[in-house]
Amino acid sequence: MRIALDSMGGDRGPADIVDGAIQAVTEADLSVTLFGDEEKLTAILKRSGPYDTGRIDIVHTTEVVGMGESPIEAIRRKRDSSIVVAFKRLKDGEVDAVVSAGNSGATMAAAVRSLGRLKNIARPGIASIFPTLKKPVVMMDVGANVDCRPKHLLQFGLMATAFSEGIIGNDRPRVGVLSIGAEQGKGNSLVRKADKLFRDSTLNYIGNIEGSDTFKGDVDVIVCDGFVGNVSLKISEGLAEAMTTMLRAEINNSFVAKLGYLLARGAFARFKKRIDYAEYGGAPLLGLNGTGIVCHGRSNPTAIKNAIHVAAETVQNKVNERIVELMAEITESSEDSASSDDNKQEGTS
Repeated sequence: MRIALDSMGGDRGPADIVDGAIQAVTEADLSVTLFGDEEKLTAILKRSGPYDTGRIDIVHTTEVVGMGESPIEAIRRKRDSSIVVAFKRLKDGEVDAVVSAGNSGATMAAAVRSLGRLKNIARPGIASIFPTLKKPVVMMDVGANVDCRPKHLLQFGLMATAFSEGIIGNDRPRVGVLSIGAEQGKGNSLVRKADKLFRDSTLNYIGNIEGSDTFKGDVDVIVCDGFVGNVSLKISEGLAEAMTTMLRAEINNSFVAKLGYLLARGAFARFKKRIDYAEYGGAPLLGLNGTGIVCHGRSNPTAIKNAIHVAAETVQNKVNERIVELMAEITESSEDSASSDDNKQEGTS
């Protein structure tokens, strides 16, 4: 398994990204190609801990897409940027997947431009894994498509279902549409029309769910447009950070609390790990004719390592092939339903 890593993107600089690559090749049977400034990357590797030098190589690129740049303009203008060259190598079959912690818009734009979309997929999207009281849940879309049509939500549900099956191991994942109420008919026009499409599909659709259901673990896939999904993602991240900060402040306020922490620090450590975004790696770009993972801009080495592992597992478990299969099933079911309706109308006439 050969993973391309955009080593110049992200907020923390290439050192943490390279460290994540070293951790990944140490823990799993894969190789990583670093894309970026060869001189800088070589210097970082030399001062890093021991690693299998046969598992990491470098492709030199001369340009970088900044976090604040316009995605479309940047990938057109900076053809030798690390993210553009990485996806070109994926298109050419020289690597199996691409991971980037850089400009997420540019990552998606470069991916679509190089790889194109899977058959019958209208819009690729970004999925994200959330911790719950039970198994992790997959939410899609979390930022790629702000304005959506009902068919886009159906396809998000389909793609997230394939990812949930392949990566989390869910059999027949339960799919819910995020709305303002669990009752059928609640929500805006987009949600109500999407609800009908889901009910007519072959997916394991359980209906609408509310925001308060996100972390209960009673659903495996949550579907929403990119605007709602991104707001949900950022609120969840902010809440996790705020809870950790408030808890630390309360513990430091008294001797008894500090003593209690010492007695329960194992539980606190497990809790912190459970809600840490780094443990879930990156967010897959689903719907592409290839595998791409976008990471948080401030990803630490653990997050990069886990993103590389998710990329490898996505390829190994043939998530894209499963998306194509599910799309064919839904298309066939839709055609059969339309044919049945036509026959009924002919019989009535």
